[in-house]
Amino acid sequence: MTTEVKICGLSTTEDIDAAVEGGADYIGLVFFEPSPRNVSVDLGRQLAEHARGRSKIVALTVDADDELLSKIAQAIQPDIVQLHGSESIERIAEVRRITGARTLKVVKVATAEDAEKALSFAKTADRILFDAKAPSDSPIPGGNGLRFDWKALEPVNGKIDYMLSGGLDPENVRDAIELTGAFAVDVSSGVETMPGEKDPVRIRAFLEAAKSV
Repeated sequence: MTTEVKICGLSTTEDIDAAVEGGADYIGLVFFEPSPRNVSVDLGRQLAEHARGRSKIVALTVDADDELLSKIAQAIQPDIVQLHGSESIERIAEVRRITGARTLKVVKVATAEDAEKALSFAKTADRILFDAKAPSDSPIPGGNGLRFDWKALEPVNGKIDYMLSGGLDPENVRDAIELTGAFAVDVSSGVETMPGEKDPVRIRAFLEAAKSV
């Protein structure tokens, strides 16, 4: 089975073309103002239309309120809403109801105990995304280029459907997949020249490496 790949934090049609033409299964649009990858709902609509039918569209949110979720649902019509904040199990269900989209709940990991928290979320969310815990002084919860000890996922391997993120790049993604057995991986900062600036060469290299496992 070929590994699924999500390229996140795209902000131009050129970014999307590089991802889609390289074989990305998912493209991620960030709707969180503190992020250098943030896009407006209007720009997000244009980018989503550029990608629609070629890749599944993921809308990344962080503790978004009902108003923003409704705007995203109407304008973007995402296949998946990524929940990268402190959303509860109850909130996950509400997000699905408001948006009509599948849900991807992020669980931040430093230890095996952190990873095990995903078991309860997995009963409600359609999929789990494991990411490294952000530094306490970071203004954004993800996209920091940090990785965690992949062995921390051993207690949940085979028990839940998950996507792996956190410090992945073209140079280490093969090792990450082989060690964890992840069926899907996600990258943002690992294919950038600077925060928010995607590199099409690194996007293609990441996709080639991930799809070769």
